[in-house]
Amino acid sequence: MSIAVSFPVVTIDVLFENSQLTIEDVAERAKLPPERVEAIAVGRWLPSPKERERIAAAFGVAADEVGWGHTMDPRNVRYHRFGLKENF
Repeated sequence: MSIAVSFPVVTIDVLFENSQLTIEDVAERAKLPPERVEAIAVGRWLPSPKERERIAAAFGVAADEVGWGHTMDPRNVRYHRFGLKENF
């Protein structure tokens, strides 16, 4: 089984940077809660196919032109949840 990917594929953070749109702008255009758009933008939430279509449309691109994978570093999650041990 092979998956065809058209290049270039951009990530959501690149779309935000290039468009200068805010989380609120995209949330309003995509008709999604700002908290959900923020979670997707920082890589905490993997959007559903419908959310992908809505967010991509908010940026004016096709959903298959965007890389939607998780991007959050798990070590950062652990650090923020438990703090950094002093004697490690």
